[in-house]
Parts: sequence; C-alpha cells; structure tokens
Amino acid sequence: MSAPHLADRLGRPSAPTPPAHPAIATWRAATSDDIDAIHAVFAAADAVDHPTWITPRQDVAEVFDLSHVDPALDTLVAVLPDGSIVAAGSAMLHPSRVDGKLSVDIGGAVHPEWRRHGIGGAMMAWLDQRGLQQIAQAAAALEDGGTAGQLKVYAREDNVDHVAVVEAQGYTPERWFTTMERVLAGEPTQLEAPEDITVLPYDRTRDEDARVARNDAFRDHWGSLPSNMERWQHFVGGDFFRPDLSRIAVASDGTIVAFCLASVNEDDFAALGGSHAYIDLIGVVRSHRGRRLAPLVVSATLGAIFANGLERAVLDVDTASPTGANALYERLGFVATERDVALVRRV
Repeated sequence: MSAPHLADRLGRPSAPTPPAHPAIATWRAATSDDIDAIHAVFAAADAVDHPTWITPRQDVAEVFDLSHVDPALDTLVAVLPDGSIVAAGSAMLHPSRVDGKLSVDIGGAVHPEWRRHGIGGAMMAWLDQRGLQQIAQAAAALEDGGTAGQLKVYAREDNVDHVAVVEAQGYTPERWFTTMERVLAGEPTQLEAPEDITVLPYDRTRDEDARVARNDAFRDHWGSLPSNMERWQHFVGGDFFRPDLSRIAVASDGTIVAFCLASVNEDDFAALGGSHAYIDLIGVVRSHRGRRLAPLVVSATLGAIFANGLERAVLDVDTASPTGANALYERLGFVATERDVALVRRV
C-alpha cells in the first residue's frame, strides 16, 4: 500500500498561537516599519554567532518584497514593554513545487542580552508550527496532495545554544557546510578553456539563461530547489552582486554551461579582517560535467577579484557535495575556516 499523500498525513494544522513569555509584552507580526529594529537585533546576534559576516539590511527588507512571503502570517517579533524588539524570526515556504516536494526555511535571532530566558525556544516553537501549517496548506492545493515536506534551519555548528533550541523542536542535524577562504597574495593562475568554450564576464541581458543553467547545475545538490525569476532577480539585481567579478562559460552554441557568481558587501570587510568577495554560486550543467569547467570559471573569477584589489575570496561548500567541490576548492588554494549545520524536520 502506498503512503498517504502529504496533505492527508498532515491534515489541517491550526494556526500557531502567539507565545507567552513574562518578559515580552507583545508577540506580533513584523511590518516594514520594523526593518531597522530587526536588522539591529540580527547585527547584535551576528557579532556573537558568526562574527566574520553581518546580515545585510536588504536581506531583512527582502521579506517584505517577495510575493511568496506574507509577513503578516510568516513573521514574528518579540517586543518589550518599552517597545524594543529583542527577537525576530520568519518561516518562508519556498515557491518550488517540483515533484510535490515542499520546503520551509526558518530563520531568526534573539538579541544576545536576552538569551537563555526561553525567548528563542518560544519563538522557534511558533515558527515551526507556522512552517508546518504552510506545508499542509500548500500540499492541499496540489493535485497529487504533495509527496514530502521539510522544515530547515541553519546554525553555526559551534553555537550549541542555537542547535539545542532547534533540536528541542524535533529537528535533526543532516548536512554540514564549510566556509573556505582563499588569500589573494598574488595573481591566481588562469586555466585554458577548451576550444568550444568561451569564458566571459556575467551579462545581465542573459539573466534568464543563467537562471536556467543554475537550476540544471543544482538539481542533484542537497537542499537545492529551482530558483524562480523573482528570487533570481533579487540576487542578480541586488546591491551586492558583481557582474564584473562573476564569470560564465559559454559553449559554441551560445548556451551557458558553467558559472561562478560573486558579490561584495563592504560592510563585511571589517568583520572578516580584510577586503574580499563572496562567491555565491559555482555550478556546471550536468551535460558538461567532467570537463574541468568549474576550476576554469572559479580561477577566472579569482583573477577578476585580484585585479579589483580585493584581498580574499570566500565561499561555502557542502561537505558531502556530489561533485566533490570541497576537494576542488582546496586544490585552488581555499582553506576551511568554520562550519554550519543544517537541521531538518521531515514531515
């Protein structure tokens, strides 16, 4: 007998009830007027949780722009009697419905001065229930009733308090991601492209072609779901994306077959201790794997970063990448610095 559809398994979960906590005067949905206050909470938390990078304000603001996010239902802030926000979180259902699989990303932070008071646990319980409700509602709207659902949280591996709060809600560590850095003390070696491949700077007129290439390249990567045009435009049209540092590999028929896309956030320079570019995405479409196109585009991007006077390149890699990416980056001079863990609850 086949397993019940996801919609049947979940039924109709009720809307989450706002938490109760003696120190918090109000739990409510976030509004766009709260962006700066929420960003201040994240900045204070970042300084403790991952001091080498800072959550950009635009990441907070983005929640109020995406069509698949309803801030009135998907966000929560904890407000003190004086009106100060000391915790904020969101549960965001990914817009992809491929193969009936549904995924919710849960994120948030508690101001360090208000930790170990139960606020984080109360907020996490609400976000988990909202995420479960989102999956159930989305599954019920699918013809096949949905096949699988997951709720996912990322945390620094050594942030034991954060990990403990998430695990208390039934989440299990499932995947680890390593941050790696490459010091650019000299000009990186450039690799020669195959005869039928041309390496070019990223071209914004080819945003859709690049998105298609990205979705093909990441089809077999853990936790990756197709990026729709709205989300893609938030990335390539964002304040930090650098087309001049990014590189695409184009086949003789004009198809984008590999890419290395980079961004620069100068607010992170002091936190990391030097100027740098962050490499957001590296990929090769599956029909062109095994041709050493990944090191080709990465080395080209490293050359562009060096030529722009930046001191380092930084990236994150799945330690169990199906393409062996972590070993590739080590060969290109990247060194591991810290690790994050993805905690998942499957429903």
